[in-house]
Amino acid sequence: MSVVLAVSHSEDIHVDLVLSLISHEDIQLFRLDADCFPRDYQFWYGYTPDGLDGELLHLPSGKRIRLADITAVWLRKPAPFSFISADLSQQEQAFAVEETEHALLGLLYSLKCFWVNHPLQLRGAMWKVEQLKRAIAFGFDIPESLITNIPSRVRRLASSSRGGIIFKALSSSWLAAEQVDEDQQLCTGLATTLLTEQDLSDLSAVTELPCHFQHYSEKQYELRVTVIGDQVFAARIDANYDNSNSVDCRDSRVVAKYSPYHLPGEWAQSILNFVRSYGLLYSALDFIVSPEQKLIFLENNPNGQFLYVEQQVPEFQLCQVMADLLTESALCQN
Repeated sequence: MSVVLAVSHSEDIHVDLVLSLISHEDIQLFRLDADCFPRDYQFWYGYTPDGLDGELLHLPSGKRIRLADITAVWLRKPAPFSFISADLSQQEQAFAVEETEHALLGLLYSLKCFWVNHPLQLRGAMWKVEQLKRAIAFGFDIPESLITNIPSRVRRLASSSRGGIIFKALSSSWLAAEQVDEDQQLCTGLATTLLTEQDLSDLSAVTELPCHFQHYSEKQYELRVTVIGDQVFAARIDANYDNSNSVDCRDSRVVAKYSPYHLPGEWAQSILNFVRSYGLLYSALDFIVSPEQKLIFLENNPNGQFLYVEQQVPEFQLCQVMADLLTESALCQN
């Protein structure tokens, strides 16, 4: 029996839908929700002369798996751990988190199986600045970019761009809101934003921390490209930005229309090669297609969301494609 292990959090609907599409008689499914771990799980593992041995038990359902039977892991999203005791001191909580992280990642890193995606590959692919350098090496155009905490450098970049400059978070557009309690949230995020003259007149906040700015790239339309295994799915995004200074189609104020897009073969192969260069088997990438039909790289999201793309373009059937990849790969590893 092969085991497909999905690691995420309990509210991840991507995992709900994909696992529901895996029904092979030789595959057992097991879900590890980090926000319920280790509270709702019991596990043990260790090493013998024959290698790794151990078990993982989900207490609420009674599901149990042998670690040696895991042949595929789908690593989706992280989440804060949960413990049986709710009144741990600050030091106890910090120690509990560190020990749990070492125990869980030590277990995962020890598995020799198929991964979507391995945590080391995910870690290596997440840095937006490095992505820009790599994108150039793979033949993509990029917007002129600047990371700085010097306001005068920002003004210099703005003066060199006819279309203005945008601000874009390096880590997450949520601005870390998801990492604090709701009553401590100052805002719930900031989409990629075109700076106004008023913004440029007072850049004192830039001195607080490194900030990411880019030349604004005029667009004919945008592309959200999802890579699953060897398959490449491109969604064209036509967005109306008339009512805000945001230039991000994910902004709730922006009306965006999604449609299937046929990537030229050269573009598709370059994107696939770019993703493979990180050792990834899944990634979601954002591009602009300029009025001159240039493909402009924006960013690579090695653990990006894909369900919203399928909802907009149902014929892609991305959940089924992911389920098929996990199924076929899990069986091949056995």
